[in-house]
Amino acid sequence: MSKSNGKGSIGKMRRHPLLEAVDSPQDLKRLPSGDLPRLADELRDFLIETVSRTGGHLAAGLGVVELTIALHYVFDTPDDRLVWDVGHQAYPHKILTGRRGRMGTLRQKGGLSGFPRREESEYDTFGTGHSSTSIGAALGMAAAAKQQRVRRHVVAVIGDAAMSAGMAFEALNHAGALDLDILVVLNDNDMSISPPVGAFSNHLARVLSGKLYTTMREGGKSALSRLPNLSELVGRWEEHMKGMVMPGTLFEELGFNYIGPVDGHDLETLVTTLDNMKTMRGPRLLHVVTKKGKGYRHAETDPCFYHGVTP
Repeated sequence: MSKSNGKGSIGKMRRHPLLEAVDSPQDLKRLPSGDLPRLADELRDFLIETVSRTGGHLAAGLGVVELTIALHYVFDTPDDRLVWDVGHQAYPHKILTGRRGRMGTLRQKGGLSGFPRREESEYDTFGTGHSSTSIGAALGMAAAAKQQRVRRHVVAVIGDAAMSAGMAFEALNHAGALDLDILVVLNDNDMSISPPVGAFSNHLARVLSGKLYTTMREGGKSALSRLPNLSELVGRWEEHMKGMVMPGTLFEELGFNYIGPVDGHDLETLVTTLDNMKTMRGPRLLHVVTKKGKGYRHAETDPCFYHGVTP
């Protein structure tokens, strides 16, 4: 395998015809949704080839390929704000936002940073590197948008490990109190929060994020507010139904509308659920379960070792 030539391009690699047609999220949106799984395969293959030559964070990026595609497919970045926590998983994001041709300079002097950098691209909305900062940053962006009366979506992507930090929970608590329009995507790549992922869970996520359910939910709250005893009974029933398949009680108590968990590698479910949640208002949390190192057997087997690799 040939090495990076140091001029911003990578030596001879396999062709990725679908990926090569995507130089921006706008190009991505032109693709039929049925082509997205093949794009994910090509992106994952390109990422493995690239990082094997340059070194860098491999396993985290492999785990969020489908999620990254879905986010840029559904939301209108960079007008909509997308904030990555830590940034180890941002390589697919860089590839889809016009930097594919420069991936050969990754982590080299004068080349691409290994983390999102505002100076590098308008799609990098927040400079990262430290853990657990994404929700607070996204909350600030959402508050600024409301103050300026600008209609935009703000999304924070955070892993289950980073979510355990106090900084993240402070931001969740603040977001719930302010009742701002913010979407937090919890990338659970260790299955440390909840294991139930499957057809029923995916279906329920679509239903709970759908327009019919959310309209009935909000309308019902308004009508039942005048009947406190019945309102409490219905609320308990809803919590019971959710509690059977999802661990969202904590996030609901913080003021978030919790959806999930869903399969983070099922593009159809991701796109449908995100598209539904895009129309919802207030603090929302989507719980996706992914496999760190997905698509590369060695990284799947030992994601810690392949978290960061050398050329």
